[in-house]
Amino acid sequence: MAYSQGRDFLFCDMCGTLLSLESHTLAKCPLCGCKRGAEDIINKETSYTVTAEDIRRELGIEPFVQLDGISSDEGTVQRAVVNEPCPRCRHPQLEYYTKQLRSADEGQTVFYECPKCRHKFSINT
Repeated sequence: MAYSQGRDFLFCDMCGTLLSLESHTLAKCPLCGCKRGAEDIINKETSYTVTAEDIRRELGIEPFVQLDGISSDEGTVQRAVVNEPCPRCRHPQLEYYTKQLRSADEGQTVFYECPKCRHKFSINT
């Protein structure tokens, strides 16, 4: 049986299960028993990226605050308020929240929104 070229060389062609090296010459699917020559797998490099979203999905964790200010379980999130005028309408207060978007050794990004005109802007601190 020919295997598909590309990044799925470590998986069974029949059922998609991760193959196990049964010997130095044979790889076998532990689920359906399909076999493939180990030469198809040996010395191939594989890499993948795991994102924070992948980890949350795997653990069943919902993000507490999303960038649009809506929490998935609690509706609108109450934001902190600062006594600074809006650059657009000059309303005397702005709502804000922070998020670490850059590396840990750099400052957080502060997201501001005017409760009156809904003008949004951010500042890297």
